[in-house]
Amino acid sequence: MEAQKKRLKGQIKFNVQLNEEQKAAKQVIIQNKITVIKGQAGSGKSLVAAQVALDLLFKKEVQRIILTRPAVTSGEDIGFLPGSKEEKLAPYTAAIYDNMYRLYNKEKIDKELEEGRIEVIPLAFMRGRNLSDCCVVVDESQNITSHQFELLLGRICVGTKMIMCGDNAQIDLKNKKESGFHFICTNFKEVEGFEVVTLKTNHRDPIVEDILNIYKQYSS
Repeated sequence: MEAQKKRLKGQIKFNVQLNEEQKAAKQVIIQNKITVIKGQAGSGKSLVAAQVALDLLFKKEVQRIILTRPAVTSGEDIGFLPGSKEEKLAPYTAAIYDNMYRLYNKEKIDKELEEGRIEVIPLAFMRGRNLSDCCVVVDESQNITSHQFELLLGRICVGTKMIMCGDNAQIDLKNKKESGFHFICTNFKEVEGFEVVTLKTNHRDPIVEDILNIYKQYSS
């Protein structure tokens, strides 16, 4: 048992290296209990969250990674999905999985999934759960309502770190005012152990940033 609890020292060698902006974001996450990563599409929010979560898991600083996100699509209802909860949530968690596979050996990631050290929990199933000794990655946080945020944040136990990724410009809720993302970013600043970090660098084709800027111009 003692051998299993032994924490690894040194750096984990990931296949994709973080840039300076992302490294700074990682330090903010390490130093806080709850961190919100903001940034437009292509800024690498999910990549940073996945890298930090895997780093903590592999160094045995947490016992498991929990992945969750709201089951909200960008305007198109995909209907009923058959299968296990993992299979049902696969379309929603694909971005996080893709980043984990980019960052590290796929066989290793799949093993962690099979043995339950990386777990998917639907946001709707959070009531009654105690999130202890884990790193919780919450993707697409802008699509979470204030009521859901209250439920989710109330699950945090000792030894847990939560990373929430989101962007107010990508709200897919039918009523955008129901999003609780802006509320937590602006009203939790005085909470000790809570921090917001913004990523600004575009990691996709430069044309993406030009297109998004035009949409921002005409939607403001």
